[in-house]
Amino acid sequence: MRIHFKGAILSILVVIFLFFGSHLYTQVSQPEYGWTFKGDVRIPMRDGVELSADMFVPDAEGKFPTILIRTPYDNNRFVQSSYGPYFASRGYVLMVQDVRGRGDSDGVFNPFVNEAEDGFDTHEWIGTQDWSNGKVGSFGGSYQGWTQVYPATLKSKYYTAMVPEVCPPDPFLNFPYQDGALMLAALEWVVLIDGRTMQDMTHVNWEQIYEQLPLIEMDKNTGRDAFFWREWVDHYTWDDYWHKRSYQEKLAKVDMPAIHITGWYDDDQPGCIQNFVAMRKHAESIGKGKHQRLIIGPWPHAFNRSRRLGDFDFGANSLIDINNLYLKWFDYWLKGKDTGILDEAPVKIFIMGDNVWRDEQEWPLARTEYTKYYFHSDGRANSFFGDGKLSTTPPQEEKPDTYVYDPANPVRFIFNPASFQLGSNEDQRPVERRDDVLCYTSDVLREDLEVTGPLKAKLYISSDVTDTDFFVRLVDVLPNGYAMRVNDNICKTRFRNSYRKAEPMAPGNVYELNIDLWATSLVFKKGHRIRVDVCSSAFPKFSRNRNTGEKPGYGTEIKIANQTIYHTAKYSSHIVLPVIPR
Repeated sequence: MRIHFKGAILSILVVIFLFFGSHLYTQVSQPEYGWTFKGDVRIPMRDGVELSADMFVPDAEGKFPTILIRTPYDNNRFVQSSYGPYFASRGYVLMVQDVRGRGDSDGVFNPFVNEAEDGFDTHEWIGTQDWSNGKVGSFGGSYQGWTQVYPATLKSKYYTAMVPEVCPPDPFLNFPYQDGALMLAALEWVVLIDGRTMQDMTHVNWEQIYEQLPLIEMDKNTGRDAFFWREWVDHYTWDDYWHKRSYQEKLAKVDMPAIHITGWYDDDQPGCIQNFVAMRKHAESIGKGKHQRLIIGPWPHAFNRSRRLGDFDFGANSLIDINNLYLKWFDYWLKGKDTGILDEAPVKIFIMGDNVWRDEQEWPLARTEYTKYYFHSDGRANSFFGDGKLSTTPPQEEKPDTYVYDPANPVRFIFNPASFQLGSNEDQRPVERRDDVLCYTSDVLREDLEVTGPLKAKLYISSDVTDTDFFVRLVDVLPNGYAMRVNDNICKTRFRNSYRKAEPMAPGNVYELNIDLWATSLVFKKGHRIRVDVCSSAFPKFSRNRNTGEKPGYGTEIKIANQTIYHTAKYSSHIVLPVIPR
């Protein structure tokens, strides 16, 4: 009887723990306040310019923490949303501020330039108000991620925690340049943001605009006069202009609790990943490694909005309760509630293909087996009808593959213009039919293969021009032939060694190109095949390389380039896949 009694007590304790264990932590803030709206609150900056903010304030006595969103996209959008009442009713002041030169704020909008100081001055102003408890948090995506990380480098004592979502890295690395390649789609953003309010672009014929040269005139061709577009085009290397607009080197030394959120198909994906890795390294060096978190879902730039992406459904589980995540984070850091957030895994990733979330302890994953998949052919890998093969066996002496790159007939990048999403998991077969696209395809997989982590490609190339581009894409080929884009990137040969100095090639010489294809987490399923595409353009995502070696933004002349890809024992072109043991 005594043994049975102890067993019964143990069973009861287990049940209590299972059902009530979550209450070991403080419950997140619940709606208990009324709220008051205050529009066009003027906040002075150090140079006398006043920025405008709309505020939702708890309708009660006392001091409250503040959640700040700084936006170039018109703070009225947030007035019309539910964020203000949601947070104010839970004991937060929600402030949405128009950045300098946008909306109701004074000054002139110049992207990236004023966000650090203006953000810092706003934090300092908030922290000294009689309704403030001295703690400021922030969230927001894309440019609103930039408005968090730039001022974080100045370290206001009031700025306590942030959630930068789909936040780009330094501008020259992703927007408006991506690894030094000008993104023509950046002009869509320039037109949208021109002036103080959001602009209607329905009248713009983007297909026609993209075709026009020189690049420096593209803003005027849309009917706009955007001085910073012409500055961007003019500064085509990483010079002092871009160095002054960079933030990542400084952010890597900042002790700021942050949740970095991005998607496998986010156009700005490397920013959040790079910032998490750098900030966590610094945090661990001072014993605060738990202060950094990374979440990556099966999402495009418009993250956590739909379970579907293109032709694929990732399931209802692919979406997260983002508001609850905000509350757990800000309740802990801004109110001092133990919500259990720091006991969760620092990395949470969605495994596409298996369509499940998985907790991890680091990024990249420590158990990764970096595996080289080499290019092979008998010299005719042109199009998916060709003889290009992909395998883990190194090549010996094989004929190189060649193709002609004509800037007047570039390979198209498949995406919907004016959608502000530069490609997701579209079927690539329409472009893989072209002879100026090399396709290297594996045998049919006999078992599932998980690829989770950073993707890298190494090409050995030559050309008969002094400057040109090479573009590499990883593809998952389904049994029905659907060639699903996984990720890709471009390399400008003039930047093969450094973004700071353009270096011409000697025609005919062999050069090594190392191309960062960002990251993914995808299970290539049994029966699928792995494919790597190589070409020299992805238009109009990126501007065409005219192959002349001239300053890219001003000329109109084009040259045809004859391109060669090598795969031999000495020049073994390949892709490196981060394979995770199953």
